[in-house]
Amino acid sequence: MRVLIADDEAVIRMGLRTMLEDKGHRVVATATDGASAVEMARTEKPEVILLDIKMPGMDGIAAARKIMQERPTPIVMLTAYSQRELVNEAREASVFGYLVKPVKEDLLDATLELAVTRFKEWQKLQRQIHDLNKSLAAREMVEDAKRVLMQKEHLSEQQAFNKIHRASRSRRVTMQQVAQEILNKADQDKKNTK
Repeated sequence: MRVLIADDEAVIRMGLRTMLEDKGHRVVATATDGASAVEMARTEKPEVILLDIKMPGMDGIAAARKIMQERPTPIVMLTAYSQRELVNEAREASVFGYLVKPVKEDLLDATLELAVTRFKEWQKLQRQIHDLNKSLAAREMVEDAKRVLMQKEHLSEQQAFNKIHRASRSRRVTMQQVAQEILNKADQDKKNTK
């Protein structure tokens, strides 16, 4: 895996680099603070990021939030502290793994793999949420268009639905597109009567 390491301690960065490279991973960049980590995540496009929680300037949790907004990537937090509140903050920042320093070599590889697997599951869930939201928006638009047709043309709900469905099939467009046209025409008609 292509890995970005962000830690303000040179000894930790070098140790992690050695462990990762021994396991066949490639360290594409190292950073000493959160702001540099965010920039390197943009430019180097790592497959996984190791971020120290406590760094000067922008800390690891703030950097994780920024990275997840800009370019979602599996992130594993590194810390010398195992405080519950830090773990909770890391989880809220969509972090996918957590290692306490000094990092044990046998835990590092397993944690990276787990983080990548969790990240893929998270991405799948994000796509499902996006698809469901699109589907819900389309359904709401069709419902609004049905109400317009029921009111304007004195149709039953089923008749209004059938009209939208027939137009969709005959023109080979989605019902959402037909609904949007009906709603646009209704808006235009309102403007013209004012």
